[in-house]
Amino acid sequence: MRKKIVAGNWKMNMDLAEGLKFAGSIDKYFKDKPSARALPILCTPFIHLAGVSEILKHGKVALGAQNCASEASGAFTGEVSAWMVRSTGAEYVILGHSERRMYYHEDDMLINKKTLLAINSGLKVIFCCGEVLSEREAGSHFQIVKRQLEVGLFTLSEEQMDKIVVAYEPVWAIGTGLTATPDQAQEMHKFIRDKVKEKYGNDCAKKLPILYGGSCKPSNAAEIFSKPDVDGGLIGGASLKREDFVAIVEAMQ
Repeated sequence: MRKKIVAGNWKMNMDLAEGLKFAGSIDKYFKDKPSARALPILCTPFIHLAGVSEILKHGKVALGAQNCASEASGAFTGEVSAWMVRSTGAEYVILGHSERRMYYHEDDMLINKKTLLAINSGLKVIFCCGEVLSEREAGSHFQIVKRQLEVGLFTLSEEQMDKIVVAYEPVWAIGTGLTATPDQAQEMHKFIRDKVKEKYGNDCAKKLPILYGGSCKPSNAAEIFSKPDVDGGLIGGASLKREDFVAIVEAMQ
């Protein structure tokens, strides 16, 4: 059985006090449950990591960062390295998010470098891939995702792939009013799994969790999660509301 995961990406929201209070409410909810239907992960801004780690350390919720530096250490003012992230108690890091690609011009080779550094620092990587609207409309969405996988991910060994979770982001369906259908999500998730199978074999492909990251919310989560190659979600705005985030985790089949 593949691991089922719902990762909440807080993005640049909540000050320290707000974040600690919110993490505590999520931790309390899942602590009182005999078992969650999916592994909840809170991916917080850097300033929250150490404090949230203390809150979550005895619970059933994992902790992740939203990014890390492309260098291991040194004179890189303002950067936070993968091993610094790991030292807070975080287990996961999101890399290659569409906002990092778009606003900070991170390309596939840079994301590959970060991915290797993160794995070597003891982190698991939520590796994001996906196409923008013009690429979807041009019919090049499969080629775009294939390139992102081949350049950004497929230099890893099969052993290193055990530390990877893939998140498919149809960028055109995030905050635009457009929506990817469950069938569109399944189509791309299967494509990703097939590419991993071609590169690493069937066992690796079967184990790989692939999350959907395109405006997943309580009203559509159950239908999306019912698809055979969808193993959970990477949740943005809905992860900032306790009731919504919990409902999405509970929507897992």
